[in-house]
Amino acid sequence: MIKKDSMFYRFSAYGFLKNLRFFEPFIILIFRANGLSFLQIGLLYSIRDLTNNLMEIPTGVLADSFGRRRAMVLAFASYILSFFVFYLFEDFYVYALAMVFFGLGEAFRSGTHKALILEYLKHHNMLDLKVSYYGRTRGASQLGSAFNSLIAAGLLFYTGNYRMMFLAAIVPYILDLINLATYPKFLDGEVFVFEKNTLWTQTKATLKDFKGIFTDRHAMRSILNSASFTALFKITKDYLQPILETFALALPILLFMDDVERSGMVIGVVYFFIYLLTSYASRNSDRASQRFANLASAINMTFLVGVGFLFIAGLTTWMNLVIVSILVFLGFYILQNLRKPINVAYISDQISQRVMASGLSIEAQFTTILVAIFAPILGALADAFGVGLALTILGAGTLLFYTFVRVQE
Repeated sequence: MIKKDSMFYRFSAYGFLKNLRFFEPFIILIFRANGLSFLQIGLLYSIRDLTNNLMEIPTGVLADSFGRRRAMVLAFASYILSFFVFYLFEDFYVYALAMVFFGLGEAFRSGTHKALILEYLKHHNMLDLKVSYYGRTRGASQLGSAFNSLIAAGLLFYTGNYRMMFLAAIVPYILDLINLATYPKFLDGEVFVFEKNTLWTQTKATLKDFKGIFTDRHAMRSILNSASFTALFKITKDYLQPILETFALALPILLFMDDVERSGMVIGVVYFFIYLLTSYASRNSDRASQRFANLASAINMTFLVGVGFLFIAGLTTWMNLVIVSILVFLGFYILQNLRKPINVAYISDQISQRVMASGLSIEAQFTTILVAIFAPILGALADAFGVGLALTILGAGTLLFYTFVRVQE
């Protein structure tokens, strides 16, 4: 039975506030409105994820050795700085700088909050509930995304200005920073006092456990499986936006609005329902996993189904079956949120609790490597052949990697 004490609600509040990125449902449309090509958008994603990649291991070690809460506070400070830059400027090269700040925030955050939750469960002898517990707190973050979509649509309607969304997003991020800064100290896990003469010894101790992850075949496969699917989702999920824009402008409704406002309202409402469903999926991921013989079977099957969804979404977009494409994309979103808690639970079974933040950071690092490589490729394909064929090609290509990421119980 999950203990819904104050920390459960604070973990949930973290995810809810974190996902109030009001610009996110329109990010590709924002970039396109400022004259960027799909290739340039892909390059911005690469810059973000390369920054994340370069800083992932150092920040994971820092979190495990010197305080996970401190790492989370630094993450949100970096996010807030990136939002300011996006709000103040409109230029590809300045956007690249903002992506560096954003990537730094991702590096400090990725894996660290999951480690905080797992430390809490360990402290209260509830590790056997990790799929259900993490799934329910993640459900709150998806609920945040749902409300984020409606608020973003309202902001766009009343201001008519995409850039205001970056400024508005600073408010929930300041609230989340305060929430994280006041987490209980025991959630830091086993940490060391930061002293100059013991710094190297402390870091080596963490790195030794960290290195062991790479020599464990089962741990690496679990990490690669999660990373490759998450990367596929991160690369492609925003391409739903131009598909929804096409759908919105074809509808004979809200004709008194201009095209930006009309598409914004429709996109906001559609994303609201998408994230309501993904929130439900996250909260019930433990039930979904119980339908399989074991976690490994659940992970493998959902990987194949997800790649199939992407392939069909691209094909139906190319064939101009827009409604079918949107529905399949919906399935892809739901599947990612069913998979994530299962993946976290499976990975946590493979690695030491002491280096949990570092281990989950390795998963995030592989994700960023794949995003950095394939985001510009997908952008170039979309510029050359259109969004539909680009998604189809990427989906078919990902299927070829399944043999290398298939996990075992």
